[in-house]
Amino acid sequence: MSEPLVVVGNGMAAARLVDELAKVALGRYAIAVIGEEPRLAYNRVLLSSVLAGETQSHDIELRPAEWWRDRGVTLKYGCRATEIDVGRRELKIANEESITYSRLVLATGASALRLNLPGADLPGVYTFRDTRDVDLLLALAAAKKRVVVVGGGLLGLEAAYGLAKAGAPVTLIHLMDRLMERQLDGSAGALLKSLVEPKGIKVLLNANTARIHGATRVEGVALADGRMLEADAVIFAAGIRPNTALAREAGIPVNRGVVVNDHLQTGAEDIFALGECAEHRGVCYGLVEPAYEQAKVLARHLAGGEGAYRGSVVSTNLKVSGVSVFSAGDFEGAEGTESIVLSDAKHGCYRKLVISDGRLSGAVLVGDTSDALWYLELIRNREPIAPVRRDMMFGRATALPAKAA
Repeated sequence: MSEPLVVVGNGMAAARLVDELAKVALGRYAIAVIGEEPRLAYNRVLLSSVLAGETQSHDIELRPAEWWRDRGVTLKYGCRATEIDVGRRELKIANEESITYSRLVLATGASALRLNLPGADLPGVYTFRDTRDVDLLLALAAAKKRVVVVGGGLLGLEAAYGLAKAGAPVTLIHLMDRLMERQLDGSAGALLKSLVEPKGIKVLLNANTARIHGATRVEGVALADGRMLEADAVIFAAGIRPNTALAREAGIPVNRGVVVNDHLQTGAEDIFALGECAEHRGVCYGLVEPAYEQAKVLARHLAGGEGAYRGSVVSTNLKVSGVSVFSAGDFEGAEGTESIVLSDAKHGCYRKLVISDGRLSGAVLVGDTSDALWYLELIRNREPIAPVRRDMMFGRATALPAKAA
């Protein structure tokens, strides 16, 4: 008889786990997936494309309903898990009976941070995290509302781009001295700013938000330096927080995220966690690729196989506000490393490769990212680069012409 395996969360990590389990342990578990959002799992990375009108909401679903049925999955969405009874091995769901589990996987994701500022609770303050947020922002854009986006990381840029393309006047304010400071060095950040501003996004850097101004709803944003920006709406896109309440209330160890070991196991027997809610060796990744790597390891472990998750080489390879951006590894360049840089602002192109001990240890690309996967492979495999060093800046086709052909 199949063991009952319950997955809490119906996002990208949960969908990949089910996919990986189907490959290595099909039929071993009777899987139930419990999702709070009222729809099938979808690609959250593409939310800005929906906001920008470049794709439709139904087109970003990861798998159709029949895919889940074919894998024997009981899918319950629009359901909120309220409590884990560790002793009785039961998961309680709002307004429903408890579900018994043999193994439980937490894939509860993360929530958008709402900054603790005066006026942050005024009507007209939103976040950008799920499809429900997209519907609200589309209404703002249709009404040509003046929008201030707080946060110049990936989320903020994507929200700003989608809103601007949908027709809203947008100002993006960022506390730091460059956009996407966690993924880009100073030169790459400056180039990205110069490329996104012509798309209808006014960017203000070193801008510290002091308060949201308004009597009964949003009327503006006051900065710490005294400037006042007129606004009809404010979007908080200044980071995410792992959803850990369910685990914490069950007595499962939590730091910033739900603490897991190299088998993705939590401090409670037969309870695991992966994706944005998990903290592995002190790191919460908050990115898709590490979640997928974790899903593969966890599926193998649940199937009784060998293998461990040792952590991920963090990389970003996306279109940000319509601009291709890639970074991986130590892109800033630690002491003792060497950097090779190619910069062509006129054509919107920037490349920086960081070399350490004869190996590629980091890379940043803006504009042309066609060689991103090759550079990522070199970084992850720690291959000596001596044979390709002279030409590697110009890409794989130039550095390895015979293999590329």
